[in-house]
Amino acid sequence: MKKVWEAWTSVSLVIRILIGLIIGAMLGLIVPQATAIGILGDIFVGALKAIAPLLVFFLVISSLSNATNSHGGVIRTVIVMYMFSTFLAAFIAVIVSRIFPINMVLVDAVTDATAPQGVVEVLKNLLMNVVSNPISSLASANYVGILAWAVIIGLAFKAASDSTKKVLNDISVGLSQAVTWIINLAPFGILGLVFTTVSENGLDIFTSYGKLLAVLVGCMLFIYFVTNPILVYWCIRKNPYPLIFKCLKKSAITAFFTRSSAANIPVNMKACEEFGLDKDTYSVTIPLGATINMDGAAITITVMTMATAATLGIAVDFPSAIILSVLAALSACGASGVAGGSLLLIPLACSLFGISDAIAYQVVAVGFIIGVVQDSVETALNSSSDLLLSAAAEMRQWRLNGKEIKF
Repeated sequence: MKKVWEAWTSVSLVIRILIGLIIGAMLGLIVPQATAIGILGDIFVGALKAIAPLLVFFLVISSLSNATNSHGGVIRTVIVMYMFSTFLAAFIAVIVSRIFPINMVLVDAVTDATAPQGVVEVLKNLLMNVVSNPISSLASANYVGILAWAVIIGLAFKAASDSTKKVLNDISVGLSQAVTWIINLAPFGILGLVFTTVSENGLDIFTSYGKLLAVLVGCMLFIYFVTNPILVYWCIRKNPYPLIFKCLKKSAITAFFTRSSAANIPVNMKACEEFGLDKDTYSVTIPLGATINMDGAAITITVMTMATAATLGIAVDFPSAIILSVLAALSACGASGVAGGSLLLIPLACSLFGISDAIAYQVVAVGFIIGVVQDSVETALNSSSDLLLSAAAEMRQWRLNGKEIKF
């Protein structure tokens, strides 16, 4: 058994995932009725979601209890880039939507969903998640609450004995090893996830609502391959694309198929370790990014709102576009605290232009139809950007300290 495992792990994970992807797609087309195959995907995503809250909680506590004050500058840089990138994503989505206006054929409204009534409610939900009971935060994977309590407890444990700090570190190391085992089973999970997607949707989903999908995906690709490289270059002052593609390979593939930033936290942390980044830094910035670095969500909210306005013949002037960008960025940062994610924040953005909830929920329904593509690309952008910007910020510190940057 040990030899089989060693032979399995000796093959590149990316190659194993690609094999699983191809087999899953073929099975989805050939035997779509074999729904049991999809269970592999459910198990894989479930395992990642189960381990991620514990991993984040103990990694942050261990890191802060043992950390010096030398990491604050990197963390501040990452937070600034997260916020700026999210606003920029929303603003670019406005510009693209004005250049390529979209008229939608609206469908039946989603009636069993409840959107927040204003940005104040979104921010209130976010703040209430901060002070949520730490046990319930762990149970419900509320990463805002997990981070907040882990920071408080980690700082409190700075005064603990060395033996206590070692126990905390040993727990985080053990959890990291468990994550490694789960990630090595990713090819089977991807096989199941791809099978489910192809068997349920066929290939039609890639052609339906083609123009809307093209604008959404185009904006997301522009952020990752144009604006993110500019931010990375500002940090490292050298060609950013080798790091861009490395983060795509390490993070975006699994994020695309799991469609969960939370499930991809362990994947990103493993990649940070392989990049040689400081554990005390990425143990904070990666889970933080999963809650506030929401470029894809900001784009989805903005494009869908602009498409609704265009469909109804509502002109959006430049000042209104700026307000929409700010609102989308703020709302996207709070998306992790709203059931349904970015799609249920569309009515909030639509209310800026006096669009009724009845129409806005029809747009939400369209979002659910294209969600198999939109949500996958959105998650891939969000999660891989967490890894990219965290790495870039720390490499900036390496550059300032005269350390050679390798990736």
